[in-house]
Amino acid sequence: MYDFPRPPSPNAARVGSTNPGPEVERRDGIRFVASRGRKRWSQRVTERSDALDLEPGVFAQREPRRIALSLKRSAERSSRRKADPFRSAMSMLNFYINRAGSQLPAAQRARLEAAKDELRDLFGRPRLRRRRAAPKRT
Repeated sequence: MYDFPRPPSPNAARVGSTNPGPEVERRDGIRFVASRGRKRWSQRVTERSDALDLEPGVFAQREPRRIALSLKRSAERSSRRKADPFRSAMSMLNFYINRAGSQLPAAQRARLEAAKDELRDLFGRPRLRRRRAAPKRT
């Protein structure tokens, strides 16, 4: 197919280089397969977040109030967060919702959106009025 030599891949190991090649990549002292690691960066953020130590299964709970209480507890206990507890808790909740995207079932999305309002209540913030979505054009 090519009449000339192909340029080396940017991930290819070079002579005298400490780069381990395309199979293994190091980031933040973590060793993982490069192709999977790039897809799973959000999982690492959730697991190793410097801001909050989340309780296991917090987003899988069925009651929005329990989700909000758990996030509030985690945010208030954390000594490493950079923002106030409300912003840290809301950021982690939004991060989870946004990263799940279309994979998140509608019932779970509604539960997490309700948890946002519960979180606002717990911190004494006003609830936001939500606009109804415009009907989709076909």
